[in-house]
Amino acid sequence: MMFQLKDINILDPATSEGAVVYAIFFLVCSLIINHMLRLAVERALARGSRLHVDPTRVKFLSQLIQMGVYIVAFFVYAHLIPALSSFGNAGLASVGVLSVVAGLAAQSTLGNLISGISLLIYRPFNVGDRLQVSAPTGMETGEIESLNLGYTLIKTDDNRRVVVPNSLMASQTTINLTRNDPRAMCSIAVVISHDSDLDRARAVLIEIAGSNPKTQKVDGCPVTHMDGSGVELTLSVWCADSVVAGALRCELLEAIKRRFSIEGIKIPPATRTVVVK
Repeated sequence: MMFQLKDINILDPATSEGAVVYAIFFLVCSLIINHMLRLAVERALARGSRLHVDPTRVKFLSQLIQMGVYIVAFFVYAHLIPALSSFGNAGLASVGVLSVVAGLAAQSTLGNLISGISLLIYRPFNVGDRLQVSAPTGMETGEIESLNLGYTLIKTDDNRRVVVPNSLMASQTTINLTRNDPRAMCSIAVVISHDSDLDRARAVLIEIAGSNPKTQKVDGCPVTHMDGSGVELTLSVWCADSVVAGALRCELLEAIKRRFSIEGIKIPPATRTVVVK
């Protein structure tokens, strides 16, 4: 029997050849649409400073739309293919059971997706903000690198990546170190002996802090504690952000040690731990 090419209708969705052609067509269309969408997002983010575009919202919505494109393409394809349509009609009675099973199996994923949408709507933070979050390793501080459909990626100061599920980000208490006012206060507690000159010690601390170029404002240096070991002074200094605060703390501690040695201001050997906030 001679194989007749004309007997094959590749545009007929009822044939296996037609089903394959339509599948390729819808897949290519979906890829093209999503590629164009990604290009549009990149252009929007490139002009974000002029158009006042929120990069967090744009990226998240872009991911949602791309996922929606594939879902719509699949349902349209299933509607056109008779074999899939009949299969869908035959399995209509079990849709409720399947939806429950799928919901239970994907409840974590769906929870992250819904939480991500919640974070997008309420916007407690944006990409680029510095956060303090609770992690298995303890309190982590870093910059939000990305917020996608399931997870929030935080880049720490030592270049590690902390991946936090959106459901956890939406439920835990998070400290935003950037929102509105990025300034940070560096607070250093210093204990001096009872026989040291209190006023001179305070003047030295304020002078050291005021002369540092990282200091924006010296907030004060009151006595915050006193016991048998000595008198505690807490130096509070405003600086640009939390990253600068860490470097400023180190510089101030070194300068205080050197200057106290010159001034004869004594630090008792048994003191409370020096802290910074």
